Amino acid sequence: MKSINRVFAAGGLLALGTTAAHAQTITGFFPDSHARQLVCEARLQELPTAQTFREHLRTITAEPHVAGSEANARVAEYLAGVMERAGWEVERAAYDVYMPDITADIDVGLVTPLRMPLNNQENILAEDRFSDNPTLLPGWNAYSGSGNVTAEVVYANYGRREDFDRLQELGVEIEGKIVIARYGENFRGFKAKFAEANGAAGLIMYSDPANGGYGSGLMYPEGRFMNESTIQRGSVLTLAYSGDPLTPFVPALPVDGDEQVERLDPADVAFHTIPVAPIPWGSAQEILSRMAGASVPSGWQGGLPFRYRVTGGVGLTVRLRVNQPLGLKRATNIVGTIRGTEFPDEWIVLGSHYDAWGYGATDPNGGTAMLLTLAEALGQMKDTGCAPRRTIKIAHWDAEEYGLIASVEWVEQYRDQLMSNAVAYINADGAVTGSNFSSSASPSLRGAIAAATKSVMYPGSDETVYDHWTRGTSDADSPNFGNLGGGSDHVGFYTHAGVPSAGLSMSGQSPLYHSNYDTFSWYERFGDTEFVFGPTLARVDGVLAMRLANADILPYDVVRYATDTKDHVATLERLADSLGLAIDLQRLKDAITGLEDVATEFVAARDTRTQTGGLTPDAARTSSAQLIALERAFLYMDGLQGRPWSRSLYASPDPFSGYASWMLPGLRYEIETESTQGVSTWEAIYIQAIEDLTERIRAATRTLHD
Repeated sequence: MKSINRVFAAGGLLALGTTAAHAQTITGFFPDSHARQLVCEARLQELPTAQTFREHLRTITAEPHVAGSEANARVAEYLAGVMERAGWEVERAAYDVYMPDITADIDVGLVTPLRMPLNNQENILAEDRFSDNPTLLPGWNAYSGSGNVTAEVVYANYGRREDFDRLQELGVEIEGKIVIARYGENFRGFKAKFAEANGAAGLIMYSDPANGGYGSGLMYPEGRFMNESTIQRGSVLTLAYSGDPLTPFVPALPVDGDEQVERLDPADVAFHTIPVAPIPWGSAQEILSRMAGASVPSGWQGGLPFRYRVTGGVGLTVRLRVNQPLGLKRATNIVGTIRGTEFPDEWIVLGSHYDAWGYGATDPNGGTAMLLTLAEALGQMKDTGCAPRRTIKIAHWDAEEYGLIASVEWVEQYRDQLMSNAVAYINADGAVTGSNFSSSASPSLRGAIAAATKSVMYPGSDETVYDHWTRGTSDADSPNFGNLGGGSDHVGFYTHAGVPSAGLSMSGQSPLYHSNYDTFSWYERFGDTEFVFGPTLARVDGVLAMRLANADILPYDVVRYATDTKDHVATLERLADSLGLAIDLQRLKDAITGLEDVATEFVAARDTRTQTGGLTPDAARTSSAQLIALERAFLYMDGLQGRPWSRSLYASPDPFSGYASWMLPGLRYEIETESTQGVSTWEAIYIQAIEDLTERIRAATRTLHD
């Protein structure tokens, strides 16, 4: 294995067979460190292989591994062992959290007009060698209430807030009924929340063939889409905070440890009280086809071959029984560290959870296997002259599927360090499911992400990942980024601790996620069939992490703070107009214009300084601290309306649907609730944040001029 000195002696990049993709100027590097960085990046790109990625994924998904199970503990030890052998310092960060027993004691069936138990388990398939495992669980929803009810049924479309509002407009009685709703359009927990708030006695959710079934293509095992027995499992926890339900704001440290934390009484936590269960459409049609009420409103018809109806009538009753005990269970994060050689207290964190609802080949373990592949590559590099200047951490989170639990506990435990020193968090949950690159990111990371994709070749082609990503777009110089919402482990970092965050993925349709068919068998036929996209993403994530770790001046895209915020304000103005709400956000827009001017001045100062080189050690540390603090200007310590744990003024999950991203959420909440006075109050809060950010960037510019 070449050392970096031998690489330079052999002619630098050409000695490593580097393609033209790597010959670019990298933001934030002085001339001498720029050359070293290019050599290290070229070395990195040689290391991830399809064989390594495939073997990690095969091993991780060899058995179902639900959080809290012995199988999940075996996966954790595999992850730790791989990283330890690769030279990482490994911490097993344990927490005692309030989680369900893994019993899946659930029963759903027709009572009248005939008694018929309804299937709540995927069928065994000869084409999927994993589908007959006796430890596979029936369909279940974590944090369902326990109960045994028999009642008439009401169909509520997707179970959104507006769907229940429509039922009220139609005069449909929900009190005491069992609601049946199809998956999609919102977080499943909000379906339960709205059903319970409307007086329902229980909730049944099902996967409709119009949403990822035969309405989309060939069904599994012939194709990648859901069949009649596919069930989407998932948590229905909908508290005003993420993580362990009993320890908001503080880590759920082990009860047998030296440090104790005060836990809430479960009786004081707003858990759902009604029973909730998921079923496949093969079972749902036995209910829906027997409904005898009025025809559904426009847009409510699903994909089953009969007209859907709103109510079932008195002649159709369904039994729903759920027994789900809860108690303290151990959750363990596996966190690997390569300490920085110059700035060890500054952290770049990459992470994905490892727990799954079954085998979890796509969700999450394509991302898990990718991070292991990257960990081995970075481990080799640190011993050959390419150790990072800042600390890189790769974390494998536990109990994400129950509600982002163990990652949030880690964020709460290390909140002060993260707020002071974290450069970025890069999420990899379910990150390798196909051939298309995509990214959602906070503004400051977008430029660095785009640049990293320009340095990695797309498999089997003569174009870069960036070229493939932007092909067919109206402006190849402006790739399409998404905004971070809810539903994965970035939430604690981004919306609570104010750490710039991103999710990068090589993605494809994976409609069997959260089902027992999310197996290595499905993956090798329909996911990353040649196991090339996992290594590709490892290269992109690795280049990005190394640039953040090694830059002389952190390569944040500070101008995007202004340009993106300006776009978000325009979106809110259009929303207000559509609601007939008269608002005036001119003062905020003026503040954003000032921010853009100052950010542009910073970019000019940074580019000039990187060309000439030279920051004293003290100035380098000051510059890093100033830039790391930029995102924290958006932290509002009182929290958002009704959600004190969510503190980012810039982005949050939609409080009414769970998954979607709300940009400038404090303002948006007031607009959505049509409060003109509230808009004025929150505009002042946002102006203060923008002015604070502007001053922070101005100070960072002065440091570069000194």
